Amino acid sequence: MRRRANRGLTALCMAILLPAQLLAQTPPKSAASDTPNDAGASITVTWPRGEAVGGTTYLVYVAADESGPFHLAAEVEAPLAAVLADDPGNFGRGEEQDATHYVNVSDYALDDGRQSLENDQIYYVRVAVRTDGMELRGAITSAVPEANLINTAKLNNFVIGTALSLIILASISLARRKEMFIRRIAGLEAIDEALGRATEMGKAVMFVHGLREMDKISTIAAVNILGQVARKTAQYDTLLKVTSYDPVVMSVSQETVKEAYVEVGRPDAYNEDNIFVAGTDQFSYAAAVEGMMVRERPAAHIMMGYFYAESLLLAETGSMTGAIQIAGTDAFTQLPFFVTTCDYTLMGEELYAASAYLSREPRMLGSLKGQDIGKAFLIAAILFGSLLATAGWPFITHALAAH
Repeated sequence: MRRRANRGLTALCMAILLPAQLLAQTPPKSAASDTPNDAGASITVTWPRGEAVGGTTYLVYVAADESGPFHLAAEVEAPLAAVLADDPGNFGRGEEQDATHYVNVSDYALDDGRQSLENDQIYYVRVAVRTDGMELRGAITSAVPEANLINTAKLNNFVIGTALSLIILASISLARRKEMFIRRIAGLEAIDEALGRATEMGKAVMFVHGLREMDKISTIAAVNILGQVARKTAQYDTLLKVTSYDPVVMSVSQETVKEAYVEVGRPDAYNEDNIFVAGTDQFSYAAAVEGMMVRERPAAHIMMGYFYAESLLLAETGSMTGAIQIAGTDAFTQLPFFVTTCDYTLMGEELYAASAYLSREPRMLGSLKGQDIGKAFLIAAILFGSLLATAGWPFITHALAAH
């Protein structure tokens, strides 16, 4: 009787001494599975979301054998524990995802470091909850990490990209069979007028590159326009001078102009000395080009590419010489200066469309038209999706989300 009384007294004392917070906790009912959409060597451990009790920590243990030993793989403070809804690309959206904690485990601690998980091997997992130094461990579960062949989180990117590619290919095929309409761009229509004026006056045409390198899309677009301008100056026997900021851009421009002169049967008129680097510093480049504008007074200035603060200096100087000026840039901060000082200005995407507009080459025209159709569909999806999301049906918004 005395022993039973002592045991009862001991149990009562332990119950009094145990923290109330620990008594409120229960061992997490965990689950483990291969981490989706990855290259392998990782498993995802999940357990139901509980109330964030202060001082509570979740611990994830991993073992290569069901009998152990179990090693600590992750330790997460309860208020900071992620839920499946935080990664909708891999786990989706919904109330269940919002009510489930998870952690991705790719390695676990050993005495001499950390051991990485290996593909196609069974690992045993258990989740514990620790409060005020006391720890309750849940049941053991298992999972096998595997490499996934397809990343389903990016399936929407694949579908949209494939659809846009098919639209562009169909547009190119259509452009080869019939004339495609492109709205009139006044700045490009004026290039013939500017070149004709330079020819009549017996003066040069100056083509001014922006301050970006050859790998930038604005510079590529400018070089494409230069090729079309060079064909016409070769036909009109008009002097063409090209100023560059970067040596690589200069070399590409030389080859582009040379090819244009050869195509129209005027290789003898090509002079590579007319295509040069005017300066490799922003304002020294601007000063050199301005000096040529004032001294040589070309009849036309064509400024294409990405410009910075030198845009107003160049355009204002060119305007004072009385030349026809046609500018094009995708630098929206410089557009106001070109609009106020140049006769014609290509704004934004008009710069990219210029080469297709001038050459009327079916591949370029079809590509341009296909991209416009794709943009129209995306704009419609954005507007329609916004309306549905406002009404509480965000499925289009979710379908177009980038993961």
